[in-house]
Amino acid sequence: MLRFNRLFAVLASLAMLLSAPVFAAAAATVDAVQSPAWRDRDGMTVALAAGMELKSGDVVRTGAGARAYLMLAEGSRVKLGEGASFSFHTRSLRPEKSFRGALDVLAGAFRFTTGKFAKARSREVSIRVGTATIGIRGTDVWGKTDKDGDLVALLEGRIDITRAGQVTEMGQAMSYYDAPSGKVAEVKPLDMETFVKLARQTDILAGDGASQRKGKWRVLAGSAGDEAAALEIYDQARDAGFAARIKPREAEAEAWSYDVVLTGFASAAEAEVAAARLKAATELKPRVMR
Repeated sequence: MLRFNRLFAVLASLAMLLSAPVFAAAAATVDAVQSPAWRDRDGMTVALAAGMELKSGDVVRTGAGARAYLMLAEGSRVKLGEGASFSFHTRSLRPEKSFRGALDVLAGAFRFTTGKFAKARSREVSIRVGTATIGIRGTDVWGKTDKDGDLVALLEGRIDITRAGQVTEMGQAMSYYDAPSGKVAEVKPLDMETFVKLARQTDILAGDGASQRKGKWRVLAGSAGDEAAALEIYDQARDAGFAARIKPREAEAEAWSYDVVLTGFASAAEAEVAAARLKAATELKPRVMR
């Protein structure tokens, strides 16, 4: 069994290397996740995980109390708040060098921030937020769409907003475009207190229980003595929006057991928060481990 699993893993890795385009870079990558969250692709839904690569047409969704950070290949970051639905579309062959495309915020709050080095790279991005389309010349933009309307806050740079055929140019930092449903939009000054409240809707803070690419702490969702039982635990966690993995281990000669784990937490405290969220969303009894 052990030899077969090792051989299968080697062959699978080799197949992935041979089939992957040598020079192609992922259009975007998941940087951090405060679960529950999911990725929809070609009719398939999987739990969103830190380090996951995204391609044009993918839809990222976040659940209640969730957040997600996405890094575009050219260095810009997209932050998503809870209850968000987001997709992007690009035809760039080398998105790490020149990103041209559209970001669609279908629901919820987002923040788009250009990276320090991304400012000098070729970029042509429009962001659709509900009924408004933003032409990005700015470097830091926050927005939200829901049943009450659309809101776009300019934190730095310049943007053009098109809504119902009307174009509004914004070049004043710390101002926002308020477009209630069925009403005329207005540009208003953004005070610091309001900005802090908006930013918290998309920011992941210490103690939120988010997973990252290099976190060393884990949450044990459950253990099982056979593959079928392990898959049941795995499916519970993944369906609830938590990116579980199955880790087989040799319990004794010719016998195996399976751990189902969540990985990528920076500390025991972060893992504890994630474990509590997983427990509340499922019938599992998770615990923290390193």
